[in-house]
Amino acid sequence: MGGARGEDGLLDAERHQARHAIAPRAQLFPVVERFVSVNGEGLAAGRPAAFIRFAGCNLWCTYCDTRWANHPLVEVEGWSVEQLVRWVAETGVSAVTLTGGEPLLQPYLPDLVQALLSVSDPRPLRVEVETNGSRDLGPMAHLREAAAEEGLPGTLAFTVDWKTPTAGEAVSAAMERANYELLDGRDAVKFVVGTEEDLAFAEAMADEAGLWDRCAVLVSPVWGMLEPAAIADYLLRRGLDRARLQVQLHKVIWPDADRGV
Repeated sequence: MGGARGEDGLLDAERHQARHAIAPRAQLFPVVERFVSVNGEGLAAGRPAAFIRFAGCNLWCTYCDTRWANHPLVEVEGWSVEQLVRWVAETGVSAVTLTGGEPLLQPYLPDLVQALLSVSDPRPLRVEVETNGSRDLGPMAHLREAAAEEGLPGTLAFTVDWKTPTAGEAVSAAMERANYELLDGRDAVKFVVGTEEDLAFAEAMADEAGLWDRCAVLVSPVWGMLEPAAIADYLLRRGLDRARLQVQLHKVIWPDADRGV
């Protein structure tokens, strides 16, 4: 193909193909945005990171704040593993967040994660996969074990949602319970709550799945629906001293931005 390359390293013809008909054989990821920002939530909250957001999700949560990324007609650019790893290196940061949409829908995600975990210069990377809890996390957990056995320098962490009833009853029922057994101290389960009933649900599910001794348990309010003070009151009243209240830090810092943060 001819033509000039853009800043993303793609030819115009390649970019057109990626946006309109991403061929599986090309192993391109449908990326809707990539940016460097401060992690707004999770165990790396407050830490600068390179974000890669993929298009598409298999759930439709009532409170979703990235619904635009899930629209079937959203504009995407196709990025290969090599291009994404190169872009991360150019950012100069050592934390990477893979998000969406739902990143586990991407068939080549293991290839990308393994490539990122292999980076050692100038520093190993902390790679975080944010997933909605409904997709099988098993292959990624096995990849993490294999990477450790191979001595890859990077680290892999999972932030797994457990959808509460406010997300939608069908959404909440779609959680893959086996996922939570794969987690450890590097990982977190996130409950986004909009009501006190959601808080009781989160407590019950954390008890049932034994999350308190397995991983971090994060509780975050649906933005504009439940005050953080109400969550704090519930956690204190119930003696949930191993839960962690979080707000979406990026919404505090950049309240008027819904992309690139």
